[in-house]
Amino acid sequence: LKSASKNVKKSGSPVKKEFQGLPDKKIFTCLGEKFHSMFKVSYSTSTINSFGGINFADSLIGNASVYKTIDQMLGNRDVKAQYTYSDLFRSYFLLTLCGGECAEDITEHLRRELSRVKGFDVCSADTLLRMQKELATEKETIVSETNIEHDFNINLPMNRLMIKLLVQTGVLSPEQKDYIFDYDNQFIPAEKYDSKRSYKHAEGYFPGIASINSYPVYIENRNGNSNVKYKQAETLKRAYGVLAEFGIKVKHSRMDCGSFDKTVIPVVEANSTYFYIRAQRCENLYDQIGEISRWETVTIGMKDYEVASIEYAPFGGEKTYRYVIAREKNSDGQGNLFTGDDFTYRAIMTNNEEMSDKEVVEFYNDRGESERLFDEMNNDFLWKKMPFSFLHENTVFLVMMAICRNLYHFLIEFISRKLDFIKPNFRLKKFIFRFMVVPSKWIKQGRGYVLKLFTTKKYHLVFE
Repeated sequence: LKSASKNVKKSGSPVKKEFQGLPDKKIFTCLGEKFHSMFKVSYSTSTINSFGGINFADSLIGNASVYKTIDQMLGNRDVKAQYTYSDLFRSYFLLTLCGGECAEDITEHLRRELSRVKGFDVCSADTLLRMQKELATEKETIVSETNIEHDFNINLPMNRLMIKLLVQTGVLSPEQKDYIFDYDNQFIPAEKYDSKRSYKHAEGYFPGIASINSYPVYIENRNGNSNVKYKQAETLKRAYGVLAEFGIKVKHSRMDCGSFDKTVIPVVEANSTYFYIRAQRCENLYDQIGEISRWETVTIGMKDYEVASIEYAPFGGEKTYRYVIAREKNSDGQGNLFTGDDFTYRAIMTNNEEMSDKEVVEFYNDRGESERLFDEMNNDFLWKKMPFSFLHENTVFLVMMAICRNLYHFLIEFISRKLDFIKPNFRLKKFIFRFMVVPSKWIKQGRGYVLKLFTTKKYHLVFE
């Protein structure tokens, strides 16, 4: 109305004479009366649910025995406790599927919507936060030789639950032998009570995340000041070990240069058939690269590269590995200090002698798919909004939301096979708009209830 009042005072306005000389308050009143004559409003106390799709999502996850497994794996709470740990995971899963961003959204905005889900008693935000604290494990502080304190948090029960649910929903299977294991550390900015400053010039945490086929399988939290190489071999041993508990074997392991360390290589080599690690630059390596006389020109993606292979012994040792070298012309023509030419060089260390040079580079580059996982976790599944002040409590939240993300992909893969208006590559927001947002109402008929949907979309096909 304020904007409208400004418009009517402008010269040339068709209604200028009608409002000539009237104060803003009077103009607001007149405009309000005109709008009221155009639009009639009526109200209803009928209990219509805005997120009707939540009933289908909850039923599909429940039918997969996910909630039952959560309580079996994490155990029972105090005998006086009203809610179980499955209620915690169920609440956050349904919360995110309705577009919520924090525990308080259940109390403030979504309690009415979620209370319509059959068999679900909505928890308060305080209860959800308290249950997460119960699942936390103690933080471990290690002082390095340079007198730097490194904070680690290892939560094996939560990670075992994550893998168990992947096996139960059929995402992982002990019978499959060609799994691709990716590992990386993701810096998450967070100004928390115990967060420390990283080399990225911000305070936060630096968790190590292992994934298989872009599904998180192991998460170990560390503080922001910890170098990614510090104690990484121990982290990887635990990740491979938990997978082995469920019979999951890794064929390929891919990692960036943050894993190029002499303590990491034996661990990766012992737990996977093949590995591919981005090698760091060193003078001796460049000397050997300079002796390469034959380069093969290949097209990878939309670019032309020259590739070649050499045998090289890293870390000053005697054991040699295959190094696949890829180079491309610098766009600015600037010379390379080590080689004296105008190429940019990248090397991948591997023990795979079967793939061609081009296949090794392409296979390694595919790990970019797993790196997109971090964007999804931060923006869709709330990693950038950790609720607690301490590292060990936030670890529970990180793993829990990774489990919710895995359940979401299990859900959308299933639904996309049933409904043609849902695609398996939908991000969460698009899925909410296309599937979750549908007006619905439970109607009692005879001895049972029927879910009435106010749409022409064939939701019932999900159960056929």
